[in-house]
Amino acid sequence: MSDLFHVSAAPHIRRPITTRNIMRDVTIALIPASLFGIFNFGLRALLVILVTIIACVATEYFYCKGMKKKVTTGDYSAVVTGLLLALNLPASLPLWMAVVGGVFAILIVKMLYGGLGQNFMNPALTARVFLHISFLARMANFTVEKISSPNVNDYLKNGAIAVDGVTGATPLAALKAGETVDLFKMFIGNTGGTIGETSALALLLGAGYLLCKKVISLRIPFTYILTLVIFVVIFGGQGFDIEFILGHILGGGLLLGAFFMATDYVTCPVSAKGQIVYGIFLGIMTGIFRVVGNGVEGVSYAILIGNMVMPLIDSATYPRPFGKERVQSEK
Repeated sequence: MSDLFHVSAAPHIRRPITTRNIMRDVTIALIPASLFGIFNFGLRALLVILVTIIACVATEYFYCKGMKKKVTTGDYSAVVTGLLLALNLPASLPLWMAVVGGVFAILIVKMLYGGLGQNFMNPALTARVFLHISFLARMANFTVEKISSPNVNDYLKNGAIAVDGVTGATPLAALKAGETVDLFKMFIGNTGGTIGETSALALLLGAGYLLCKKVISLRIPFTYILTLVIFVVIFGGQGFDIEFILGHILGGGLLLGAFFMATDYVTCPVSAKGQIVYGIFLGIMTGIFRVVGNGVEGVSYAILIGNMVMPLIDSATYPRPFGKERVQSEK
């Protein structure tokens, strides 16, 4: 009898990983993009990041206290929501709007649906879209003041790392207008855009960290990006133009969305097959918004629509329990 294995009832803990560990790793992975955003846009970007995070954490804390529930701010999920939301905002956004976005993300999208794991849409992206609809002019303003004599004081006051400054025109807008783009600047990040979307290098460093820690897999990001590339080649009107294709990959919030928000455990499919289908869906939707639509972006809307159809993808692709079909056939 001593040689027998004793197996307890499910669920079985396979790895000592908690929600707190995962959220901590995501926060670490977002540090390169956050630091470059501060470097690129100045102290104003840091203020937006801090204010948004504080608004998210405070909203969750006071909601739990007011509803006499266990305070869940210790799992860092509110910190991640606040940081992701801030990285999707322009540095020029008024701070009170960042607060409104943080409160909306936590209170309306997360806590009123039951808290972490119960929300059916990504809180940070939903709040970004809410702000975009409510304050379109402010959310589309990516202009930061030029620095005529780059020194520490001017940088802290105004932002913009170089004498040339960072203009309000985004690379995707230039592509849409048929203009050429500087792919090197897009890769490094000295372009117009939101705080966290401009530097492809910083985002890839963070994505590499998450992949090494096995927090995410490549299924959704790779399928998402590949599908968008195929869509752009077929319907973009430029054929297999490398500059045009790389402009769509490096520009906008594609890398930020593909690696950090489309892979959200709560709002993406569970099975490997479902994740591939989900990635294809996101790529097609983003292509429609970018190429066919009047706008130049589309990642946020594509992921939110994907969140809503995710249950259908899950139900169609989730593997059946062993023996289920046989039992049904016997009946």
